[in-house]
Amino acid sequence: MTTAPRLECSREAARLAALDRYDVLDTPREEAFDRITRLAKRIFDVPIVLVSLVDAHRQWFKSRIGLDLQQTEREPAFCNIPIAQNAPLVVPDARADPRFAGNAFVVGEPGVRFYAGAPIVSPGGHVLGTLCLIDRKPHEFSADQLETLTELAQVVMDELELRQLANSDALTGAASRRAFREELGRALHLATRHDHELSLVVFDLDDFKQINDKHGHSTGDAVLARSVAACLGQLRVSDVIGRLGGEEFGVLLPHTGARAAFEVAERLRAAIAEASFSSGGETFHVTASFGVATRLRGTVDADALMREADAALYLAKAQGRDRCVMARPAEIPADSSGRRRVLKGGKILFDRRTRSRDCTIRSLSDSGAGIDVVSSAGLPDTFELAIDTDAKVRPCRLVGLTDRRLEVEFM
Repeated sequence: MTTAPRLECSREAARLAALDRYDVLDTPREEAFDRITRLAKRIFDVPIVLVSLVDAHRQWFKSRIGLDLQQTEREPAFCNIPIAQNAPLVVPDARADPRFAGNAFVVGEPGVRFYAGAPIVSPGGHVLGTLCLIDRKPHEFSADQLETLTELAQVVMDELELRQLANSDALTGAASRRAFREELGRALHLATRHDHELSLVVFDLDDFKQINDKHGHSTGDAVLARSVAACLGQLRVSDVIGRLGGEEFGVLLPHTGARAAFEVAERLRAAIAEASFSSGGETFHVTASFGVATRLRGTVDADALMREADAALYLAKAQGRDRCVMARPAEIPADSSGRRRVLKGGKILFDRRTRSRDCTIRSLSDSGAGIDVVSSAGLPDTFELAIDTDAKVRPCRLVGLTDRRLEVEFM
């Protein structure tokens, strides 16, 4: 590897590490960011405004107006240029620009003609993504407008800094994901030190997207808030509930063994199912799927416990939803407890290295990894994994799979 590619790889690794510190990927909508995109839409009079954060394989939208997609592949993203150059990019007419005329987002959906993106730059100088404007018709964009867009991108960065200090989710009152993970780490340390029981429950509201699509986001927000309230009525003061994603939550149960934790999960499931909601003259109910994991003697890895609960949740979904499933060691990759949390770029190589797919490595050990992809469709059971910061290419065997998450062991 020559010096230039090695330097570029090092910069990207540092950028991903900076992005990971904000723990913002795949988090719920937040009004602070939606307010910025609404303001930008009014100021610039464009149909699409995005707060786009870019990891190794995708651009993911923390806030979006005018676009239904939550994420897209990274490769065709216009945002790659502001990230690489740490400078704004303006494309008045993409069809007339040889760099973008054949771009998948230009010739296909969403039919980009105009693009303006300002980098979202961390205090350490790393570009985490962009605040970008998109239109389906050409635009001119003045220097004053570009300056305003750049200032709004700085406001996005300021909000990312502020959310680091937030301990609760503004919509539901549950602990923020960062606060919940910190509390899980502390509780696990105490449980290990004093050798007492501890369990973790994760749950996900079933078919929640259909609720938003049919009844609107305001009704969806009410469902989230009241579901949390229903759960709080079943929990002790010492228990902690946190919002981990859009409709995914975690419940930390100190001094609670496997059987008692499963019983708590069943009570939570029943409480959510009993709540009724009204919209447009229609009354409806929601259900949730639960995964339960309990600390084994000697366990000190919070991420490993979370993965066990997630695996049980995925199984509950696969078995038909509206149920609780207890994690069993046989269902968890054997190496997962030794994993460390990371955010690294990589490529999946298959068909004798004639085909590849960008990916983001989210957890890693000497014997396996957890990998995110835009889609797992078409991937074989065995392949090779190239990690950007590692010259070694590792043969892998697939041991766990969801639509966008792979669990692999190294061969």
